[in-house]
Amino acid sequence: MVLIALDKIYHIRFNKYYPPDFFDNVEKHGSLNAYRGKHALGDRARKLDQGILITRFELPFNIWCGTCNNHIGMGVRYNAEKKKIGNYYSTPIFSFRCKCHLCDGWFEIHTDPKNTRYVVVSGARKKEEDWNPEENGGYAVHDTDAHAAPVDPLASLEKSTDAQKGLVKAQDRLEALQEVSDQYNADPFTLSTKIRKRFREEKKVEKAKKQADDIIKDRYALPESLSLVEDNDEAVETAKSDWARGRRELALREGSKRQKLAVEITAIPSSGPERPIKRPAVTTPAASLRARILENTARQTNPFGRPRP
Repeated sequence: MVLIALDKIYHIRFNKYYPPDFFDNVEKHGSLNAYRGKHALGDRARKLDQGILITRFELPFNIWCGTCNNHIGMGVRYNAEKKKIGNYYSTPIFSFRCKCHLCDGWFEIHTDPKNTRYVVVSGARKKEEDWNPEENGGYAVHDTDAHAAPVDPLASLEKSTDAQKGLVKAQDRLEALQEVSDQYNADPFTLSTKIRKRFREEKKVEKAKKQADDIIKDRYALPESLSLVEDNDEAVETAKSDWARGRRELALREGSKRQKLAVEITAIPSSGPERPIKRPAVTTPAASLRARILENTARQTNPFGRPRP
């Protein structure tokens, strides 16, 4: 590590090599570029003594090269020689001199601050395109000449009047918002205390409600994702009506199943010798089913009731 004086420590930079004689006269060199006799911009500043800086320039429009007569599209980039050639009031006028990539010809483009555009000066010509923005989904381009007379003075006056009215309304709205803001920000500690107190109360209520819902879910093995409805008179009445309707539908389905089963069992032919059997009086499908089951069981278990082979 090289030890130097405290007044020279601001010249140290990481990942850079400083020759030993650089610190002998730091005030003279100032930087490594000055010590080595190079510019900070490198090769881009090779013509800086002529007032020319090499910069990256992108064509703002389509052009035709004047040397090879080839088309060069908008957006093609060149290493252009940028030079200041004048001023328009306090705005500088620059020239960009580029070499065509298709031939050895050079063309030059100047800035036009007065008309806010670029102008091809030499070596090429601009491709003129008759393009109407209104026909291509855009907006009409209006003349921005300050000395041009308005088309309709009354329309211009009405427009300015409407703008003033809108400004007054906006000003009133801004003042009202400022008053509300001042009112809420007059005592922020008190407002923050009230808000935090209300949040704590709501949090306690939500926590108690969640605990009660968890108890009900555990009792009836309900899924955790199920959301329970708050207990109120309307919900209770709705639940009762739904439960009664479900019971009625279940009773109707069971009755229809029993009747269908009794009809099917009655139609089954009985096995064994045909002899008169005294059947008990049947009043319901359930009693008929029971009697039929007992009769068939007795025939299967009684060996004397079976037919001889």
